[in-house]
Amino acid sequence: KTRQCADHSMAFIVSRILVKALQAGKVPGAMDAAWMELMLSPYDYGKDALYDPATRALMAKISFSHGGPEYDAKYPDGIPTQIDITLKGGKQISSGMVMYPSGHARNTTADLRQILAHKNRMLGDIVFSDRGQVDSFVQSLVNMKSASASDVCGLYDFDWSSMRSHDCIDG
Repeated sequence: KTRQCADHSMAFIVSRILVKALQAGKVPGAMDAAWMELMLSPYDYGKDALYDPATRALMAKISFSHGGPEYDAKYPDGIPTQIDITLKGGKQISSGMVMYPSGHARNTTADLRQILAHKNRMLGDIVFSDRGQVDSFVQSLVNMKSASASDVCGLYDFDWSSMRSHDCIDG
């Protein structure tokens, strides 16, 4: 019912990603490309998305089952997870056990810098009217570790009038 609930609902997240893939008519073959192309944005948690009939229909088809002792034994080292999808006609697609999903500290296959750069630009494009502003602001955050205290205090000192104007995402 709320963005906060949806953000913590595996059924919502998986359904929303599937809806985006269905709308695009394809899923990129490479995992990093899929993460970036199908990444959820604040708009995917807005009022329209929360009550989207296609998302809700997919959510109604999702069920969860405990992975059992094999999965329990591997936590908290990783986040052992598996997604199995049954298509019309009965064909099954399975991820197999995923121990360290993209974004996990021990994942060694995802290009996390590229994925985060994409996410930062996606979020920045909602706020800033110019891509240069997005990149400049993100770079100042990336460099924060080596910034002086006064530089950190000034991170949000920019021309607020240059922000992109848009309707409230929640309707």
